[in-house]
Amino acid sequence: MALNVRISGRIGRKVDEVFDAVVNPKKLSSYFTTVGGASAPLVAGTTVVWWKNAPVEVNQVEENRRIVFHWEGGTGEDGVRYRTKVEMTFDALDDGGTLLIIEETGWREDEAGRRGTYLNCEGWTQMLCCMKAFVEYGINLREGFFLSEMRGEPAEAPDR
Repeated sequence: MALNVRISGRIGRKVDEVFDAVVNPKKLSSYFTTVGGASAPLVAGTTVVWWKNAPVEVNQVEENRRIVFHWEGGTGEDGVRYRTKVEMTFDALDDGGTLLIIEETGWREDEAGRRGTYLNCEGWTQMLCCMKAFVEYGINLREGFFLSEMRGEPAEAPDR
């Protein structure tokens, strides 16, 4: 069985506004990459840095439709980081909202891979909730959420 993560949720804004909340580094840094920010917009063929130290290799960007990138999402049993693939799909809904689907694939099928899927599922779910609050209401739910971020460090799991 392949290890992967797939989450989705409705954001009550038009697809162009939701898409911009991901590709625009100032907006992304307001609700997700709050410590260290996002170094640049997501543009196909570029590498941006999230949280001061997480390189994101942007593979595809279809405006208002889809973003695909690779990053060091997994950690092997040997402690070495490896890349996973993240695909975000933005679907315009009839009610004027947007369904955002986030899928991450490519984990190794071992105990460390299983743990990585659980942790990243938690992370993407938290990102989607924070995005909804920020895009719909201008609220930063992430502020004060992680103890590590309160110390000025990117969130790490477990956060103890």
